[in-house]
Amino acid sequence: MAADLTLTASMLRHSILPDTVTDGMMSFNAGGPPPVLRLRQGKQCSIDVVNNLDEATVVHWHGLRIANAMDGVPYLTQPPIAPGQSFRYTLTSLDAGTYWYHPHCNTLEQMARGLTGVLVVEDEKDPGFDQDLPLNIRDFRLGGDGQFIDLFRARNAARGGTLGTVATVNWEVAPVYDLPAGSLVRLRLAVTDVTRVGTYDLKGGAAQVIAIDANPLAQPIAPEGIVIAPGQRADIALRVPDSEGEIVSLTLRTPQGPRTLVRFRPFSRSAGRKLEELHPLRPNPVPEPDLANAETIDFVFGWSPGGDAPVSSICGTLGYTFWSINRTAGQTDIPGPGDPLAVLKQGKSYILRLRNETPNDHPIHLHGMSFSLLRSDKRAVAPLLTDTALLQSQETMEVALVADNPGDWAFHCHVIEHQKTGLTGYLRVDA
Repeated sequence: MAADLTLTASMLRHSILPDTVTDGMMSFNAGGPPPVLRLRQGKQCSIDVVNNLDEATVVHWHGLRIANAMDGVPYLTQPPIAPGQSFRYTLTSLDAGTYWYHPHCNTLEQMARGLTGVLVVEDEKDPGFDQDLPLNIRDFRLGGDGQFIDLFRARNAARGGTLGTVATVNWEVAPVYDLPAGSLVRLRLAVTDVTRVGTYDLKGGAAQVIAIDANPLAQPIAPEGIVIAPGQRADIALRVPDSEGEIVSLTLRTPQGPRTLVRFRPFSRSAGRKLEELHPLRPNPVPEPDLANAETIDFVFGWSPGGDAPVSSICGTLGYTFWSINRTAGQTDIPGPGDPLAVLKQGKSYILRLRNETPNDHPIHLHGMSFSLLRSDKRAVAPLLTDTALLQSQETMEVALVADNPGDWAFHCHVIEHQKTGLTGYLRVDA
C-alpha cells in the first residue's frame, strides 16, 4: 500500500541570494524548500522517506509524542537509511500544534544545507483563522557569491556556536506576503536554525502569541521580545490591518538594530474580523506530573572532562569533543551509544534539575515526551509545556514530566555543534 506522503532527500541547486544559484543544497523537495507537512490530531499518517543523497540519513519529527520506533534517531531507534534506500514512518500525533522535521544523521551538514521543514498537526476543532502561514526561520552560511562557506568553526563550536550569514524565512531573504486586509492569520514561527538564539518582535496590526512549542498559552501575550531558540516555535494570531499602507513586520534583534525577516502587506477591502472571534486553542492531552511524589534527577551540562576524540560513524562527527552531560561526552548516533543518562519508570512523575555550568545558552530538547517548566534560579519562568527549554548561561532550571512514553529517548542541546561535540545522551523509559 502506498504511503500517505513521500519525502525524497536529495541535492539541488537553488537561488537564495539575488542573481546567484547556491550549489550543494539539500531538500526534501527537488524544486525548493522542504514542504510543510500537515497531519490531523489523533489520525495515523504514513510517510515514506526516500534517500537520494550519497550519504546516510534519518528523519526526526521534532516535538511529536509518537512511538519510539518512529522517532528517527540512528541506532537508538532505527538503522540509518542508506543511500538509495527508504524507510516508512507511521506517525500518530496525540497533540496539535506547530512542529518540524529534520535529519538526525550527519545532522549539522544536512540541516545546514537545507533539510529542515515545518510540520503542522491540525486541531480537531477549527479555531477560526482565515489563513494559516508557517514560517521556517533559519540562516544559511553563504559567502557573497551565494556559495556555502565552512559550516562551522571549531572555536565557535566550543562556545555559542557558529552563526549563519544569510537570514531567511521559507528560504527567502525578507519576503513579503500579501494578506487580505482585516483577516485573521495564524503565523507559525519555527526556528529550524542550527545555532541562533534570537529575540523576535512583530510590529503592526493587532496580534498576540497564542502557543509556544505547540502548546496553547493560558493567557496570550504580546508578540514583543519573543525569545526563540533552535528547535522552538511560537504561534501568533495576527489581525491584519485594514489599510493597504499598514505593513506588519517580523524583526530579529541584532547588535546593529532590528533586522526585518518578513513583511505582511494588507490588500483588498477589509474583512472586518476581530481577534475575539477566534476559538481558544484546546490544551494538548499531556499528563500532569504529581509533584508531591515526583523523583528528582540531576543533569549537569558542562565542558567535556577528557576531550577524547569522537567515535567515527557513518552519521558523521565534527572531529571534536567539547561538551558533556553529567561529565560524559555523549554520542547517540553510533552503534551501541552507551548507557542511558537515567532510567525512568513508565507512569511515574519526575523533576529534572537542569544545571548549566557554562557561560553559553543551551536549548535542551527531549524526544518523545513533553515537560512543564517549574522554576529557575535566575528568572521567573511561566509554567509552559514544552519539548525544548532554553537553559541560559549558568542557569539551573527545574522541569517536570510524567514518563508516559516507553523507549530510549534522545536528550540533547539543539545547538547542533554542541550536540555533535558531546552535549547529548538519552533517557530510558521502562515499560
